[in-house]
Amino acid sequence: MENIKETPLHSRHVALGAQMSPFAGYDMPIQYKGIVEEHNAVRNACGVFDVSHMGEVTVRGAEAEMFVNRIFTNDVSSIPEGKIAYGMMCHPHGGVVDDLLVYKYSRNEYLLVINAANIAKDVAWIKANAAGFAVEVVDVSDSFAQIAVQGPGAEAVMAEVLGLSYPDMAFYTFEETDTYGERLIVSRTGYTGEDGFELYGSPALICALWDKLIASGKAEPCGLGCRDTLRFEVGLPLYGDELSDDITPLEAGLGIFVKFDKEGGFIGRKALEKMKEDGVPRKLVGLEIGDRAIARHGYEVLDAEGNLIGHITTGYRGISVDKSIAAALIESPFAAKGTEVQVKIRRKCFPATVTAKKFYKKSYKA
Repeated sequence: MENIKETPLHSRHVALGAQMSPFAGYDMPIQYKGIVEEHNAVRNACGVFDVSHMGEVTVRGAEAEMFVNRIFTNDVSSIPEGKIAYGMMCHPHGGVVDDLLVYKYSRNEYLLVINAANIAKDVAWIKANAAGFAVEVVDVSDSFAQIAVQGPGAEAVMAEVLGLSYPDMAFYTFEETDTYGERLIVSRTGYTGEDGFELYGSPALICALWDKLIASGKAEPCGLGCRDTLRFEVGLPLYGDELSDDITPLEAGLGIFVKFDKEGGFIGRKALEKMKEDGVPRKLVGLEIGDRAIARHGYEVLDAEGNLIGHITTGYRGISVDKSIAAALIESPFAAKGTEVQVKIRRKCFPATVTAKKFYKKSYKA
């Protein structure tokens, strides 16, 4: 049996009475008071998440920029230092190795933040593709702990409780600062659709910051349960659901993060160019489902005549929108908004209508 890891904050979750469950190889908090309460705290005030299970990889060297651009669909050569880019690493056939954030320190130094479930796979893939480039690739995941402070009150809570004031920090930028004598990375990023920050530092430093936030009563401790409901309502993808080795960025509707014309290209470009030219065979869409039926990952989506046309990737009873909603990867001819389809839930079929993937408006820093 695989050994389940614990984040540096694990004992604090247990002390708070969190419901714990294995996730991506870690014993993680799913909820504390409840998913609905925590979800609403982030939408309306401020919540704090332990995201120390995420992976971090440094890429340094004379050809760091060239190499990162080679393995990444977005273009890091076009962004300034201190900026963050979102994109994907792709297989030659166009499927996604992982989606990730790339932090640009300089042309010679980048920090890649990858999904927890993919750390071993990603690091091996990155290192394998680094052959021939003047770069050093180092998995530094165990050196970092990470928390996410999210919600419309996040900026004020950060300043009042932690003494970290960033009113002018733009969305998808980051800074390094000295906090309690230690290095802290602060980025204006998140996975909730709300304003917020992600803080990376040593386990001791992040534990100290968590303790201050919880003691203040101004940041609700939040588990992975509401992290998923929050990201889903605003159309943010989850690797393993909306992206995978067999789902391309174009099928997932993420073509804006695929820069076909950048110098040197990227792994998977030829396959994705062909898919773009030929037409995407499947598309990720939103669904509003009749009744109060809830569709789960893997459930079948059928056309009006009962023919299989795709599968659900994520489904919930929306907390902020109070509807039964889902995302589904379906055949392109059925992907137009307003198309009537069916979702098979156990042995019964429920009517559903194709909608946009975003069910709730994001509220990021302007």
